[in-house]
Amino acid sequence: MDIFTILISTMFVNNFVLARFLGICPFLGVSNKIETATGMSIAVTFVVTLSSVITYIIQVAILDTLGLEFLQTIVFILVIAALVQFVEMVMKKTSPTLYEALGVYLPLITTNCVVLGVAILNIQEGYNLIETIFNSVGASIGFGIALILISGLREQFEILDIPEALEGFPITLITAGLMSIAFLGFSGLV
Repeated sequence: MDIFTILISTMFVNNFVLARFLGICPFLGVSNKIETATGMSIAVTFVVTLSSVITYIIQVAILDTLGLEFLQTIVFILVIAALVQFVEMVMKKTSPTLYEALGVYLPLITTNCVVLGVAILNIQEGYNLIETIFNSVGASIGFGIALILISGLREQFEILDIPEALEGFPITLITAGLMSIAFLGFSGLV
C-alpha cells in the first residue's frame, strides 16, 4: 500500500475519532479550549507514534518469534502505560499549566483506545515498520484535527446564543455527530 494513501486514509477517511469512534473520552473531555486540545494532540501524537514503533518491534522480534502472540494486548498496554508516564513527567516539568489543564485526561491516554487501537491495527493490517510509522502519524494527526476542530467550535458556542436545552454537552454531541457525517464525505477519497 502506498504510504501517502495510508497517511490520508488514517487522517480523514478512517479517522479514529469520527469514523471508527475510538478516543471519544478525550475528544469530549479535553475539547473545551484550543490550547488544551493542542497539548493533548501533541501528547497523543508522541505516545501513539512511539508506542506503535515499540510495539511493532516487540511483536516482530519477541512475540512472533517465541510464539507468544496471545500476550499482545497485555504487552502493548504496558508499553503504552510506560510512555504515558514518561510524557506526564516531561509535561509536568516543562509545561505545568498545560499539565494542570489536561488534568485527569493526561493519564487517561494510557486507556485511550486510539493508542491501543492503532498499535493493534498496525499488526493486523500487516504493515511494515515504515507503514506503521505513517499509519500512526496519520492517526495522530486525524485525532488532533478532530480534537482541535471541535474545541474551536466549542469556544464559539460560549459566545453564541444557544437554546438553554442544548447548552454544554448536548450541542457538543450534536456537533460531533455532524462532524462525523462531514468526514464521511472523504470516504471516496481513497
